[in-house]
Amino acid sequence: MSHQARLALLIGLTAAAIGALWAAPPIPQDPAYHQFADRRAFFGMPNALNVLSNAAFVLVGGIGLGFMARRGTSGPARPFSQPADAWPYVALFLGIALTGVGSGYYHLAPDNARLVWDRIPMTVAFAAIVAAVLVERISVRAGLVALPMLLGAGIGSVLYWQATEARGAGDLRPYAFVQFFPLLIVPFIVFLFPSRYTRSGDLLGAAALYGLAKVFEIADAKVFAVGQLVSGHTLKHLAAAVATLLIIRMLRLRGPVTPAFTAGRMRA
Repeated sequence: MSHQARLALLIGLTAAAIGALWAAPPIPQDPAYHQFADRRAFFGMPNALNVLSNAAFVLVGGIGLGFMARRGTSGPARPFSQPADAWPYVALFLGIALTGVGSGYYHLAPDNARLVWDRIPMTVAFAAIVAAVLVERISVRAGLVALPMLLGAGIGSVLYWQATEARGAGDLRPYAFVQFFPLLIVPFIVFLFPSRYTRSGDLLGAAALYGLAKVFEIADAKVFAVGQLVSGHTLKHLAAAVATLLIIRMLRLRGPVTPAFTAGRMRA
């Protein structure tokens, strides 16, 4: 399949997903969403494990940002063949760190108003990982142009939900698309378009871990019922943080596939 045919397939898939989204009925926010299984308080902190587990996001986001600040120095911290490739990862790690802050704030007193501050940073991370894949596999220019557009779409999806909730007819469709479409499109792009860098398997591993995190989220009460030690939602936070560590590991260990291939893709 030619490069143009693969691009057409990618565009067609995206258009079909957007069409299916808007053909579906509005998705209201379930009020029971805020009723998490583990509401135990420690030392006066409500929902303690769901709050404290967000420290993992702050930690790995900070590790990622520290790594990005050291890139280009001597040693292995040179994962980018050109500086522009780094911008999506800066946005990714910043989004992850802010997710820890926003999610911790939300879990102290879960409600729709606080949920906005949980979801906005997550959309930054979702947008950034899609832009990173575009930069490395399709075109540097396309990925960098898409980055602010994806960030705007992600943040806008949360603000749209907030506005529709205020009108009494909440609609989560755009946010659901922003959250779940990367799980489909990133492996699709990885399969169809070769990367300029090695260690692509780590990215798929991170996607699998995030999928596991969503399973833990859905099974929140069932996981907590097993011994009442930890809830599925707490494990969701930890699994998603480990997925971020896998991306940092990928950046630390990877290199260009070949100089000739890299140069050709840089001109794309």
